[in-house]
Parts: sequence; structure tokens; C-alpha cells
Amino acid sequence: MTTFIQLHLLTAYAPSNLNRDDLGRPKTAKMGNTDRLRISSQSLKRAWRTSDFFYQSLSDHIGVRSRRLARDWVYTPMIESGIPEKIAKGSAIKIASQFGKVKNEKSSKDPLASLDIEQLVHISNNEQQAIEQLVELLISEKREPSDDEVKLLRKENSSVDVALFGRMLAERPAFNIEAACQVSHALGVSTVTIENDFFTAVDDLNNNDVNAGSAHLNQREFASALFYTYVCISRDLLLENLNGDEALVEKNLKALTESATKVAPTGMQNSFASRAYTSYLLIEKGSQQPRSLAVAYFNPIRGQDMVNDAITRLEEQRDKFDKVYGQCADSRYILNSETGEGTLSAALDFVAQK
Repeated sequence: MTTFIQLHLLTAYAPSNLNRDDLGRPKTAKMGNTDRLRISSQSLKRAWRTSDFFYQSLSDHIGVRSRRLARDWVYTPMIESGIPEKIAKGSAIKIASQFGKVKNEKSSKDPLASLDIEQLVHISNNEQQAIEQLVELLISEKREPSDDEVKLLRKENSSVDVALFGRMLAERPAFNIEAACQVSHALGVSTVTIENDFFTAVDDLNNNDVNAGSAHLNQREFASALFYTYVCISRDLLLENLNGDEALVEKNLKALTESATKVAPTGMQNSFASRAYTSYLLIEKGSQQPRSLAVAYFNPIRGQDMVNDAITRLEEQRDKFDKVYGQCADSRYILNSETGEGTLSAALDFVAQK
């Protein structure tokens, strides 16, 4: 049976705007008939997979998500090596077409935009290496690739980010990879109030002899919340996505867990410095059907001791599910910074163990 690893995190962020909507406001969602602050799963996943924790331990196993592979990895190195424009452009389009539909649209602002593919695509590290090797060959022989040479997609994947979060290639569905990791949107456990910050900037060279006013006026919106985040990982699918490499699975699980507990989204960090460590982490492992504990917060927390109240609710909800459904996990580990229970190093060892 499938082994599931579930992470339940409570992380408190001071006033910030970590994840904005199309109007620049902090993202929100309705839950339990009240507005809650929200951080999208896309924002969380990108922050985690680009974090130092991934690159320090998994730098040789990280892919790239981009539309620009043709211009950056094919066209530019060929032009810089003196290859004629026609050959470089033809090569770029042929290679890009393997990963998605090429725009092939001229732009006065960006003449290379016609080489980009229409949608972002995750390219594994072994596919990137194959592209680079082919380009080196094309440069040495001053030619375009053959139809067989541009078959660069690989079923064998060694990129941890692709294995975790999957990829979808509309033009090449045979090379799709199902995500082994599901991430919820982080939602505040209490009702949110969005506030406005009116600010000014002063011109350092203005000595007030003519104009004593500010050089810039603006406003930004912010809010604060204690967030509940839920992560569910199929360990067996992760192992399959990484070609049975158990050591790489263990490194991946450790990097993901440490990132989830320590790494904040980058939105407006220079203005708010709202970096936070997780206050509470519950790790569950087992073959039972996974479930979120978000129902614990459908009634918003209103008390003064929000962190401890949220922990109590989470643990009570866990016990309620266990009582009516049976034990929902074979083993658990708790890190609680409020009580000093557990350590991160022990949590990382636990999450990596079979």
C-alpha cells in the first residue's frame, strides 16, 4: 500500500504582504463565513524549491521552469560562437518545439520572443544536460539538429522538484509526471483585517529651500496571520518519480520539510522583513487515506493566546478523527516551539525514514 507523509504546520507572520492579488492586496479566502489571509500553494512551492535548503543538498538534481530555454540555452550560445543567425534560430525553434508550442510571434520590444514556448515548462536537469550537449555538437559542426537529435525529453527523471511537484506537457503527454507532493494554500486561523500603509520618500538632495514636500507618496496594503498549511506526500510515487533512488528520496524529504518550516515567500520582504519559523509541526506517516486538519479552524480563533489555542484545536481535531475513523497514522512526530518539544534535526530524520 502507498505510504503517505503528512505535514501540518502553524506559522505566524507579522504584518506583511507575502502573496498579492492582481490589485496588489494580500490574498484572502472565505472560510467559515469569515475572511482569512491566504498564501497560495504556488507561492509556497516556488519559495521552497528555490530555497538554499534545496540547492545546498540537491544542486545536481534541480530542474528549471521556464519558457526561455530556446533563447538562453540554444540561440544565444550559438550566436556567441559565430553560428549564422538562420542556423541558430532554426535550431532553437526545433529544440523548443519538443517541450511546447513555440510562440513564433515577432515583437518590437523583444525580438527573441518568437523563440519562447507559450507556457512555462519544467525541464529536468538531465534534459538540460542533453540540450547543452546537443548545442555543443551543433556549434562544432555548424548545423541544425536532425529530427532524431531533438528527441530530448526523458522519461527517466532525476530532478527532485519535478518529482515533487510534477509537470504537464500538453504537446507531449507521454512525458507528463504526476506530482508526488500536494500543498494546500496556507490559510489564517483567525479573521483578517487588511490595513493600509501610507508612506512617503524624501529626496536627500532637497534642502527645503524651494519645496519641503516629499519626493514620492504611495500606499501598500498588509495584514498579519497565523497560518495553517497542509502538505501531503506519496512516498512511493516520489520514489518512482526518482527512479528508485532511495538516498535521493531521503534528501528530498529533508529539504522539503526544512524549507516548509523555515522559508517564507519573498513578496515585499524588503518592506516588511516578515520571515518566520514554524511554531508547530506535526508529521504523520502511514498507509491510511490522508486528510487535512483544516476543519479545526472553520470557526475562527478569537482568543488572546492564538498560537497555543491553534495547537490545541489541531491536536483535538486529530484525536477526533482518530476516534471515529481509527488511527489515521502509524507514527507521528511533533515539533512544538511553544513547549520546547522536539527538534528540527529529529523531525528531519523522522520524515526521511521509511
